[in-house]
Formats: sequence, C-alpha cells, structure tokens
Amino acid sequence: MIHLLIRILGGAAAVLVAAYVVPGIHVADFYVALIVAIMLGIIGITLKPILVILTLPITILTLGLFSFVINAGILWFVASFVEGFDIDSFLAALLGSFVISIVQWALHRIV
Repeated sequence: MIHLLIRILGGAAAVLVAAYVVPGIHVADFYVALIVAIMLGIIGITLKPILVILTLPITILTLGLFSFVINAGILWFVASFVEGFDIDSFLAALLGSFVISIVQWALHRIV
C-alpha cells in the first residue's frame, strides 16, 4: 500500500515538474496533479496495453519511439477530462510525456 502511495505521489510530482519545465502545460495545483497522476495510472493499466498492441507494427518500425506518441496522446486525452490541467499543443504533450517518463524513472531508481 505504501509503495502505491509513493508511486502516485511521484507521478504527481512528475506532472508538476513537467508543468514547470514545458511551457505549454498548465497545472492549477497539487490536487489537480494528483488527480492527473491517478488518471494516468488508470489509463496506463487499462487502455495503454491495447494501444501498444494495436500500434505494434509502427512501434517496431520506429524502434519503439512511437510509444512516446502514445504517451503524449494519453496525456492529451487526460487533459481533456481533468479541470485545471491544460495542454496547449500536441508538441507540449509530447515533451511533457517525455519529462514525466524521465522524472518517474528517476524517482523509481531513487526509491
């Protein structure tokens, strides 16, 4: 249970870092970042595996780089549902998903 709580708080921190670093991402407060982290986790468990399987040929052709496009699409999708979390463009979502991935990886390595 503690591990799950740490992962959710780390995801919220990653969303806040992405909002600070990437100019096109806007987060109202920590509560909104927490909701976004939970939504990203739920969609990452349910919808992302289906998308990865459906786009497997193009992912293989791009040597796995298309997974960043899938992550950006999911991030942009979450921004359309969560009030207080806005993304201006797809490029901002792409950069934001890259930053979130790096921050979550770094936090996972530390913890």
